Amino acid sequence: MIKPSYGFAALFAVSSLGVNAQSNQQARAEQIQLNTITTAVPFLLIGPDSRSGAMGDAGVAISPDVNALHWNPAKLAFTKEQMEFSMSYSPWLRNLVPDINLAYLSGYSRLDKYSVAGFGLRYFSLGNITFTDQNGSVIRDYKPNEFSVDGAYARKMSDRFSLSMAGRFIYSNLTGGVIVQGANTKAGKSVAVDVSGYYINDDVKAGDMKAELAFGFNISNIGAKMNYTNTAERDFLPANLRLGTAFSLVPDEYNKVTFAFDVNKLLVPTRPIYRLDNQGNILYDADGNPQILSGIDNNVGVAAGIFNSFHDAPGFFQTDQSGNPVYDANGDKVIQKGSKFKEELREFNLSPGVEWWYANQFAVRAGYFHEHASKGNRKYFTLGAGVRYSVFALDVSYLVSISQQNPLNRTLRFTLRFTFASKKDKDKVD
Repeated sequence: MIKPSYGFAALFAVSSLGVNAQSNQQARAEQIQLNTITTAVPFLLIGPDSRSGAMGDAGVAISPDVNALHWNPAKLAFTKEQMEFSMSYSPWLRNLVPDINLAYLSGYSRLDKYSVAGFGLRYFSLGNITFTDQNGSVIRDYKPNEFSVDGAYARKMSDRFSLSMAGRFIYSNLTGGVIVQGANTKAGKSVAVDVSGYYINDDVKAGDMKAELAFGFNISNIGAKMNYTNTAERDFLPANLRLGTAFSLVPDEYNKVTFAFDVNKLLVPTRPIYRLDNQGNILYDADGNPQILSGIDNNVGVAAGIFNSFHDAPGFFQTDQSGNPVYDANGDKVIQKGSKFKEELREFNLSPGVEWWYANQFAVRAGYFHEHASKGNRKYFTLGAGVRYSVFALDVSYLVSISQQNPLNRTLRFTLRFTFASKKDKDKVD
């Protein structure tokens, strides 16, 4: 038996943070029908750096820097430096537990005029967990940890467009080999790839002002399922689609303002709604398969799961004026007409952000992140600032949750960057 003092509860809190009540009865009934999408190693989705962290986690199309390896590796091909390194650190979920931390190291080196190689190391410490037996006796204390090692190659396909392929090794040790409910546990291991693209047009005008327009996409964490025992079902990696755009205004040689907007969606199957008996137990057919009332079976392969993720939402129940579910003649809850499409839309997270640079030395940033209540309910504002001096840059971000019950509230991120310039225009606004 496992007695988690911190870590497992924190992982759950990342993806499911409660529901906000609404005045309308029907809306309230829909809100409480939680159907969050869960995956293995969700730490891969955490924005590790302070720049995008201050812009509501918008980063797929903003101007390239070393942390593009997480947001969109294809941007590395448009970096202006010969080499750059970055170190980021964040005390994570400090409102919930005291000892969870995320550290991130990334870098790149230009191979030639058109191509760049990047690398990254992400380490996630989940604090301390005490394992006990069924009598409550302590078996051992253990500090679960997870990490990933990344490598990427980005290349310009034209003066305005680039593509990238990235690879990732993932290691997750949550139990330290302790026997859990009679089963031997092990560290989860997997590999994944990213495919990304980036387009930028810096020859745009907004009235009399110089402007830049950029678009980007990143399909990340496409890889083999992961498990922690030989008997348990394998869990999907957090395969993810990120699309975004950024529009920058450069009114003079000292100022640059960027407006960014990202849309984010997990490419992981949504859990269907199963038929239940009077006691709330799942009903099975003659072959031993669970009977699905609405949605698509999520016990599929990786490729099928990615494609199904765009049309497998089961929808939500129809309710009466009191907010109680409506049942059909077979005793099954009635799925509200049109709710499947509504739920699909709820699986898209939105991230608008803004950044202002002065003299390419001082930056102020702000943003907002929105996730629907039935899919995790992460809603928060972000703020941040940055300063550059010579080859050094320091960025800080701060998260302000709309709900005070959100354990992400007051999250800080710190990023220190080192650049080695090779172009004569290094002092100009990017």
